[in-house]
Amino acid sequence: MKSKKGLIFIVSGPSGSGKTTLLKNLLGNKALKNRLVRSISFTTRPRRSGEQDKRDYFFISEKRFKQEQKAQNLLEWTKYLGYCYATPKEFMERQLHKAKHVILCLDLKGAFTVKRQYPGNAVTIFVVPPSLDTLLYRITSRCNKTKEEEVRQRLTLAQQELTACDRYDYCVVNKDLNQAIKELKGIILKEIAYLKYSKE
Repeated sequence: MKSKKGLIFIVSGPSGSGKTTLLKNLLGNKALKNRLVRSISFTTRPRRSGEQDKRDYFFISEKRFKQEQKAQNLLEWTKYLGYCYATPKEFMERQLHKAKHVILCLDLKGAFTVKRQYPGNAVTIFVVPPSLDTLLYRITSRCNKTKEEEVRQRLTLAQQELTACDRYDYCVVNKDLNQAIKELKGIILKEIAYLKYSKE
């Protein structure tokens, strides 16, 4: 039986799987709008065009990141393409104790770290592209201004990540965006309904 608090929906998937787009659509969905809270991560990478501090990420310096690590304020953290990312522990605890449901994107290491710490609350969902050719197209088209070495790194990492799909609670194939959104929404609503039922 799950803990009688909120749930943590962890969405993972290789670069180019479309997980970020899926999350944005879910958070704007009428059925989920008031049920889900998006976790905002710390990052040391530079802000991209259109991004806002405290909305997309908490953009912090490497010095501040190390301070947060030392103070044990990070639920999980990782380094990707030279930059650090982490989930603030205090934010997660506050939302769960208010019985809020939190959704976030994490890599494999982060997903299983959170799952170990919240075994009764965490629901893991892996998003995969319909084929490796589709994944290659998505990565190269999105990174058309990116160095060839970075594209190669993303593809190598993606192939490694795909082997972990069966370790997740659910797997969603993102062949058609609308269908993938529908499937992901169904998973979330089912888990929320189960939690509510277990309280009664």
